[in-house]
Amino acid sequence: MPSSGPESIAVIGAGVSGCAFVAQLRRLGYTGTLSLWETGRGPGGRASTRRSRQDHGLRIDHGAPLLNITGATEPLLLQPLLAGGWIEPWPGLIAQLQGEATLRPGQADALGLGQLYRGRGGMDHLCKGLLSLAGEAGEAWQPHYGTLVRHLDCKDGVWQLLGREGELLGQAHWLVLSSTLLAHPRSRQIFGWQEVPLKQAAERLGDLRLEHALTVIAGIRTEARSNLLVLLEATAAGPWTTLPFSLLHFDAAAQQRWGLQRITVQPLADGRCAVVAHSSHSFAADHLDVYGTHSAVARMLQLPPDEGREDTVIAALTTALEQVMAPWLPGLDLAAADRQLMRWGAAFPLAPGLPSELSCCPSSRVGFCGDFIAGVGFGRIEGALRSGEQLAHELCALA
Repeated sequence: MPSSGPESIAVIGAGVSGCAFVAQLRRLGYTGTLSLWETGRGPGGRASTRRSRQDHGLRIDHGAPLLNITGATEPLLLQPLLAGGWIEPWPGLIAQLQGEATLRPGQADALGLGQLYRGRGGMDHLCKGLLSLAGEAGEAWQPHYGTLVRHLDCKDGVWQLLGREGELLGQAHWLVLSSTLLAHPRSRQIFGWQEVPLKQAAERLGDLRLEHALTVIAGIRTEARSNLLVLLEATAAGPWTTLPFSLLHFDAAAQQRWGLQRITVQPLADGRCAVVAHSSHSFAADHLDVYGTHSAVARMLQLPPDEGREDTVIAALTTALEQVMAPWLPGLDLAAADRQLMRWGAAFPLAPGLPSELSCCPSSRVGFCGDFIAGVGFGRIEGALRSGEQLAHELCALA
């Protein structure tokens, strides 16, 4: 990499790709300064786990329930993660529900193909493991959780990360975006901003490669999900743990009928059970502005509670879940269960995504990684892992 004093890289987004990028950089011998910026309380992205400081036994994987590897070669970081005990083979049962309510055991969708793994102790252990491979926090890399980067600027070859009021949060010689948020027009819709931060900064740089990448990113469409999180006490959990599936996905007709795309059953160590129901895209599209009281976006924007509409969405998803499960759990009534809503705004990018040759822009010192990069594993954790590894190699090759 080109050097101007001690070289530095700022990574925005502590999802799988950002953490994989940091881990692979250190494993390749990179010795410069690394900072990791994340709006959430910790790493995870689509591999996040909901936990509670008051309830230490609570663990709900509310995004991706597993990691599947479909490529002919494994991601380079997979074996180190297994050896470190951060991930383990996924032991569950997969089934498909068809529109006429027929169950097809063993029938997998794209998420159930290939080698299946899960975070040991929660899906967030995938990113925790990646960062462990990178070295000690505060030494090998600097974490900045709970921080929203609002503006970007590049002055004299140095990228500046600015906060809501234009205050300087940090700076680095290279900028890596591990999600599209600060480069995509949806940031204006979510936050009410007048401009897209990276696009505004790029206008002053004259980097045609970066401008091309931003044009492609602006055209990437995504599917949303409204996720229902249900926590069942031990007295009600038993029947759920004996179901003929722990991951149930819906074919197109079933999604249209019930408004659900996937159900995962997650037994907890203390005898309780978590159940997560992912809505269909069409259901989520009808409720895009209902974030859920516990969502990171609601906290960042300090949105007032909209309990009436949130309760309506929770009730609709609950009814769908009860109807779907009726053949195995007749008379199911979840009214007394602890239920929460999580809006997953950009859950799945739609193909073709950003070509990998546009993921690195040396002239402006900008890189991209994430599940939105075209290639093996696109739209899944596998693609995020591979893109982070690939970008690390590309940046190191510039030295």
